[in-house]
Amino acid sequence: MSDPGYREQALKIYPWICGRCAREFAGANLRELTVHHRDHNHANNPPDGSNWELLCLYCHDNEHQKHLEAARGQGSVPTASEHRGATQNPFADLKDLLAKRKPPK
Repeated sequence: MSDPGYREQALKIYPWICGRCAREFAGANLRELTVHHRDHNHANNPPDGSNWELLCLYCHDNEHQKHLEAARGQGSVPTASEHRGATQNPFADLKDLLAKRKPPK
């Protein structure tokens, strides 16, 4: 059984930025930021967040589509060394972003 609070945990651990496209989230659009389970096992929710990454709805759908296509023999899932993440550094201004962010209630 998966932990229903893993999203809240992930939002406390990670900056509110998509790990693929580097889009930033806050306020009303935060609902569009999802938690992706790296191993695709929704029951694997370690407290340190090591099985999670925050992805926007579009990148999350794309990630799952790649795995579906690979399972059908229509493509391959990139290895960790082949995976292309964000082309810019989304954490470049992390300290400033965290200083501006209001803590969750």
